[in-house]
Amino acid sequence: MSNNYSGKRRKDSFFNLYFTSAISISLTLFMVGLITFLMVWTQQLSDYTRENVIMTLVLKNSVAPADRQTLDKYLSSARYVKDHTVISKEDALTEYIATMGDDPTEFLGFNPLHTTIELHLHAAFANNDSISMVEKELTACAAVQEIVYQKDIISTLNVGVRRITLILSGVAGILLLISIVLINNTIHISMYSKRFIINTMKLVGAGNRFIRRPFLKRYFISGLFSALIALTGLAGVVYYLQTEIGEALPLWQWQLYIPVVVVVAAMGLLITSLSALVCVNRYLRMKTDDLYYI
Repeated sequence: MSNNYSGKRRKDSFFNLYFTSAISISLTLFMVGLITFLMVWTQQLSDYTRENVIMTLVLKNSVAPADRQTLDKYLSSARYVKDHTVISKEDALTEYIATMGDDPTEFLGFNPLHTTIELHLHAAFANNDSISMVEKELTACAAVQEIVYQKDIISTLNVGVRRITLILSGVAGILLLISIVLINNTIHISMYSKRFIINTMKLVGAGNRFIRRPFLKRYFISGLFSALIALTGLAGVVYYLQTEIGEALPLWQWQLYIPVVVVVAAMGLLITSLSALVCVNRYLRMKTDDLYYI
């Protein structure tokens, strides 16, 4: 009866130890996943905002059809252009009348508006240096009279993005360091109770590889389990936020989760396995008498 009770207590203690360890690691990985998600989402939101800044090319009224076609072909293949839309003089006049409520042709006798082309640049080129290069190239085109875009908005946007990226990177670096220390300490605490088992296996002639294998396998599985818990919790939080925010800010996109899954899985598997390896090797090198004094 006492043997069964003692065996049950050992099993419960073993389960509680590894369950507590897995939960502790999961919480740490959850925070890592959350900050990774914020960094990826911020970058995607920044790219989306940059690509929606409009650069308008005002074409000359006297431009030849051949020059206009050449410009259109150039824009279709230019590496910095995401897309472009041609707005004819007639369409511009119709939009002006609908917006302002009067028709300038009635008192001028002609349409004073120009044909324009609205460009959306790729995010990588939506910065001050690249836009200056783009502006110089487009100004050299024979069909272009003027280039209009909001320089202040682009400058402010890029400064804001750099600041947010710097802050998130700093937080991510600190959190990563804390996570590594916490996960390492959690595994060391859980391995501490197994130090005499490791020593006994060594004394009866078991090889180091044979001793390491079950511990590495166990903590590899524990790391995988912890990563799955963290990712499930993160998905639940993001889904809740999406339902509260609505579709104004899209959070539920698979492109956002690939880096998060990679980072969380890598930390869950690599750090737990490496920490377990370091811990087992430490106890393998220690003498039996030293185990009583740590």
